[in-house]
Amino acid sequence: MTGGNQLRLSTVLGGTIIATQLRRLNASGVHVAGTSAGAAFISEHMIAFGAEGATPVAGNVTLAPGLGLTNRVIVDQHFRQRDRLGRLMTALAYNPFAQGIGLDEDTAAFISSNNCIDVVGAGALTILDVGDLEYSSMASARAGDTVELIGVRLHVLSNGAHYNLSTRKATPGGQG
Repeated sequence: MTGGNQLRLSTVLGGTIIATQLRRLNASGVHVAGTSAGAAFISEHMIAFGAEGATPVAGNVTLAPGLGLTNRVIVDQHFRQRDRLGRLMTALAYNPFAQGIGLDEDTAAFISSNNCIDVVGAGALTILDVGDLEYSSMASARAGDTVELIGVRLHVLSNGAHYNLSTRKATPGGQG
């Protein structure tokens, strides 16, 4: 999947025979890859756009349907370069069943059929895990309010590291 604008990918490909065929091929073991916007488009819940910054703020992210190859993650690209921690945390506050993948430039996350991620590249992969979330103020937050999230786990992984989406365990690069 190409870079550019993930909402354009979604509106052009969503609901088409091409999207259906991509999902079928992926389910049968064929790899599907995306760069930049294409990486964000891979998941079922896609960040269409949102504000930059480190703090989660209600209303500062807009979600749209993605390709739907996985519903386990929400992917955000150019993560550290564009200061997108807050928008990914906001997206997860709306969808606390998912895990967040913040993908730096020049970095790839290969998700295998057994839900393990291998990290390759010069940057980092940030994993946000809200599986043990103790508290979220999202239900009562109004647009513009800071969203309180207590119990978020964060992993920063570099080249050679692994992360298991099922067990929610990270393994440092070179140990695995």
